[in-house]
Parts: sequence; C-alpha cells; structure tokens
Amino acid sequence: MQTANNITKQHGFTLVEVMVALVIFTISLLGLAGLQAAALRDNHLANQNTIATQLAEDMAERIRANPAGVNNGDYNAISSKPGAQDCYSSSCTSSQIAQMDAYQWFTAIQNLLPSGTGTVTANGDQFVITVMWDQERTGATGTSCSGDHTTDLKCLTFTVRP
Repeated sequence: MQTANNITKQHGFTLVEVMVALVIFTISLLGLAGLQAAALRDNHLANQNTIATQLAEDMAERIRANPAGVNNGDYNAISSKPGAQDCYSSSCTSSQIAQMDAYQWFTAIQNLLPSGTGTVTANGDQFVITVMWDQERTGATGTSCSGDHTTDLKCLTFTVRP
C-alpha cells in the first residue's frame, strides 16, 4: 500500500516549460518574418527584370517597325536620350521616327527603373539592346556591366535581328 508521501501530484506546466515554449515560438516567428522579407525583396527584383525585358523587347519592336531607319543606320549607336520628336501630329522621316523611338524608350526606362538607362548598338546585321538600372540601389552609375553592383548598373542584354 502506498502512502500519501510517495504520491506526487502534477499541477500543470512549470514556468521553465512555458519560457522554453515561448522562446521557440518567438524564434519561429522571427524566421517567418525573415522569409517574408526575402520573398518581398526577390519579388521586387523579379519585377525589375520583367520590366527591363519588356523595355528591351519594346525597342526591338520599334527597330523592326522602321526598316528604312535600320537601312539608314539610325539605330546603330543609341546611347543617350535625344531631343523630343513628335511624329504623331505630322509626318516624319525614318531618321526622325528613330529619334522619337529612342526618346520614348529612354523616357520609359528612366521612369520605370531606378537610375535606368540603355544602349542600342549594331553588330553586323544584329542589334545589341542593353537595359541598365541600379537594381540594388547602391548608387552605382557604371555602365561596363561587370556584375559588381557596387560600381556598375545591372545589365540585361538582348541581341535581335530585325
């Protein structure tokens, strides 16, 4: 027969068990917050890459739509934003259309991407279209496309044949 002294009664959790559970819960919530932050950052970077791809495709379509400008060499070396050209209210030459294309393309890049810029260069019968932007927002301004985001802009390059 057991006596009352040998029987131990359990009256619930101890303070130590509650504290351990609280620490585990807190760490898991911090991990979840970190995953959410990483997902938001990666989603933003993917969005920038999508925009850059669409802008490069936009210039490729502009080049294809102006074969006379291609034959004249009007798209062979675009590296800065030209002056505005309005070919909607009046007729324009193929060179003026190419100037309007470059102006609108640069305007879109500058409006949609941080520190956005671009280049178009001829390479034989192909065009190399490069869209550049400060993806990491480090203040980078270099255009050599080295992959070092502290000094150079992020580059997305397409080669197209009109």
